[in-house]
Amino acid sequence: MRVEQPRIQNTGIIIKSPAELETMRQASRVVAKTVAALIKAVRPGVTTGELDDLADGVIRSSGATPSFKGYRGFPKSICTSINEEVVHGIPGKRVIRQGDVVSLDVGAIVDGFHGDSAVTVGAGEISETAKALLEAAEGSLTSAIAACRVGARMGDVSWAAQECAESRGFGVVREYVGHGIGRALHEEPAVPNYGIPGRGIPLRHGMVLAIEPMVNAGTWKTKVLPDGWTVVTEDGSISAHFEHTVAILEQGPEVLTARN
Repeated sequence: MRVEQPRIQNTGIIIKSPAELETMRQASRVVAKTVAALIKAVRPGVTTGELDDLADGVIRSSGATPSFKGYRGFPKSICTSINEEVVHGIPGKRVIRQGDVVSLDVGAIVDGFHGDSAVTVGAGEISETAKALLEAAEGSLTSAIAACRVGARMGDVSWAAQECAESRGFGVVREYVGHGIGRALHEEPAVPNYGIPGRGIPLRHGMVLAIEPMVNAGTWKTKVLPDGWTVVTEDGSISAHFEHTVAILEQGPEVLTARN
């Protein structure tokens, strides 16, 4: 689940202790397990509500609590965003169709600490444009994670995400950003998916970031539907969203929500 940059809680840049980091690993493993189950479940004919029920069950049976349910009034345990929906789609009766592009955003809490991850998958055979978009968006995340080195700047991470997507002709969403994560789902610092190398705050050992490029096939601009949650592309083009919770350590970035 995402918030606009100005709405991120002003809790300060949180440096996690070894014990806190281990708890975040546990929460993130639950998230990874849930995302893996959802990927297998996405197919034509399944409703987004059924995916939410599946995720809720996996999270709770793993001894965790869904991060999103009740968060600022959000009614479900995960976000399911389809085609032109960028983020914050509310699961319900909508039936997934052949060729749909489905974004799944999952968060879980263990002993007060959060893990957060998102993935976008196709339902059955998808268009060549959709395939290229998913590849670019996932590559954007991979590039951003690789830039997460102690002593680097936030702008290095942001530029890595932006360059990968825009070099392939896609638009990087600017209104919504990644974030720090820990005892709160959204902590400082903000992690934009666009920026200037060498600018921004320095990255420090023990910081944990939820890095999440949102990439559109058309314009980067978005709007919010009347439900007050669902964000869609302004031009109706399809969108993809990938996210991992990443710890910045002296030895390099550790992807806490990795599924392998």
